[in-house]
Amino acid sequence: MKLPKSWWWLFLVSLVVIVPFMAPYLTFDPANSRITITSGSLQYPLLVAHIVSAFIALLAGFFQFVDRIRLKNPRIHRFLGRVYVYSVLISGLLSLASIFYAENLMKATSFLILSLAWLFTCWKGYRTAINRQYEEHRKWMIRSFGMTLVAVSARLLVPVLLLLYFILHGFSLPHGMETVIGDVLNVNIWAGLILNFVIVEWVILKK
Repeated sequence: MKLPKSWWWLFLVSLVVIVPFMAPYLTFDPANSRITITSGSLQYPLLVAHIVSAFIALLAGFFQFVDRIRLKNPRIHRFLGRVYVYSVLISGLLSLASIFYAENLMKATSFLILSLAWLFTCWKGYRTAINRQYEEHRKWMIRSFGMTLVAVSARLLVPVLLLLYFILHGFSLPHGMETVIGDVLNVNIWAGLILNFVIVEWVILKK
């Protein structure tokens, strides 16, 4: 089955969202970090390794669903599958370690839930492939990739959440713009996680 054009639009949008976010971290300079870095800690190298391995998982994950590869080049499909699984394992574990540096409990909890869901769905996808349960394997890999895309959807939802905040507060900023942005960034991972979960389960049921 040929993938719809929307899949490739999703691929393009994901790159447009993630590459500019990731670029400052490729300088390996903590001063360019988008979040506050604890001086003298392992936070920055953990963060960079997490972001890079997550990006590799994103790329490998997209091409896992290309039928031209999956059906006609199964060896490449299996290779990409291993790359995806290892990348998720590395990035997910690094994300768990980075939770200890989270700015507040809400952010820490959202990253904890996302990391555990990401690791679990990927592990289920891997186990069903090993056991040759290919239909279940496909379902779990869709779920796993949905967790991979939370990094994209969470950032795309920021303008929506800002607008919602303005509407709920009568288009005023009672505590200033900086506070508003901080509040939105505290919940955008939750919003992306819930949205992707709903979309993924809808896609699975539809199939």
